[in-house]
Amino acid sequence: MTPGNNGASTPEDDDPFGYLYADGQANGAQPPSGGYGYPNSVNRVRAVGTRQYGQQPQASQTAPYGQVPQHQGAPGRPNAHYAAPETLPGGAPTAQQQVPGGGGGRGGRGPNTKGLLIGAIAVVAAVVIGIGVAMLGGEKDQNNTDDQAGTTPTQSQNAKPSPSPSKGGQSEVELPKTDAKALRLGPGVSTASDIKGSKADGGVYVTGFNHVGAKVTWTVDGIKKAGSYRLYVRYGIPGVDANATLVVNGEAQDRPVNMENFGGTPKGDWEKGWKETWSNVTLTKGTNTIELACNEGNQCDANLDQLWLQK
Repeated sequence: MTPGNNGASTPEDDDPFGYLYADGQANGAQPPSGGYGYPNSVNRVRAVGTRQYGQQPQASQTAPYGQVPQHQGAPGRPNAHYAAPETLPGGAPTAQQQVPGGGGGRGGRGPNTKGLLIGAIAVVAAVVIGIGVAMLGGEKDQNNTDDQAGTTPTQSQNAKPSPSPSKGGQSEVELPKTDAKALRLGPGVSTASDIKGSKADGGVYVTGFNHVGAKVTWTVDGIKKAGSYRLYVRYGIPGVDANATLVVNGEAQDRPVNMENFGGTPKGDWEKGWKETWSNVTLTKGTNTIELACNEGNQCDANLDQLWLQK
């Protein structure tokens, strides 16, 4: 051997391009015969199934998969870092193992979309139910408020009303009221009780008012404040309109007391002819006089039952 040449099948022969040089050709380098441009010495492909695991490598073979070569460890001793699945205790797995959690491997399960969909539907249903309950509760509260607001007037109507003070500090109940028989009667005027329907005490009313010069006078005491009041008169007529002159504190009023046949009761029926009317009067504080008179131009065919004042 010459220096630098170790003979055939030596590292020099592994040069894939040795056949291009003269010294390589002298050493027997051959062009490639079917690979990818590499010589036959490099194309050391082992056929599938020819490698045997767990066997000692021959002098011309490399160490089997999972075995440590002789220059790396004890002969035939498996290397834990390169051990094949078949050499592990229990052998190779016989069934495909599922990766927990479906972490992105080809064999793992994907996201549980069905469970997510069911959860989303449950959340939406809970929100809708909550809104419905809130709306029903709000509607119920509103109904309760309306009911209470509606019952308040009813309760106040059923309750006995208390006298409300007037602007002059005088309630309607406290304002004077009198039966006609208690009035000061003028010439030709008298009392009677033969016609039913009078509300005065004992059914006694004033009659004989149907002639010129007839009058009745009411002296009103206890007016606490001057102002405008309503004078109510309860009268009875035989189905024919009547009227009388109104005199307050000696002064005749422009408008007479209208004793009309309201409701159209039959003519001549005194018993069904009891009615009420009113006129505005201006009174002073203290004592006032109110007079109903049958003067010229008046139609005075009427009976007088009661008189009272209201603010």
